[in-house]
Amino acid sequence: MSSLDHIFHALSDPTRRALLARLVEGEATVAELLQPFEISQPSISRHLKVLEDAELISTRISGNARPRRIEPAAFEAISDWLEHYRMIWSENYARLDDVLETMKTKEPKT
Repeated sequence: MSSLDHIFHALSDPTRRALLARLVEGEATVAELLQPFEISQPSISRHLKVLEDAELISTRISGNARPRRIEPAAFEAISDWLEHYRMIWSENYARLDDVLETMKTKEPKT
């Protein structure tokens, strides 16, 4: 599976997106991430594993604690991918604007 496939798979789950939203605020341990959810610790750990496999987050070892944090590089890959399509759509809309403008000037006057 390509890097973007892993990323989009990881982002497809609302719990994982909520975990990322929390991690944007700063590092957090599994116990801290578990608090707002009504799911088990093993379930949160599985979600974190998917996010880590997609390289959206990383784990820092600090004694017994294992806080997770956001990895910005993965989000840059998403942004680059989206920017490619944004440019294509902008070019298509610009061509459509040109066609519509041409059609306006060629309309017969009644």
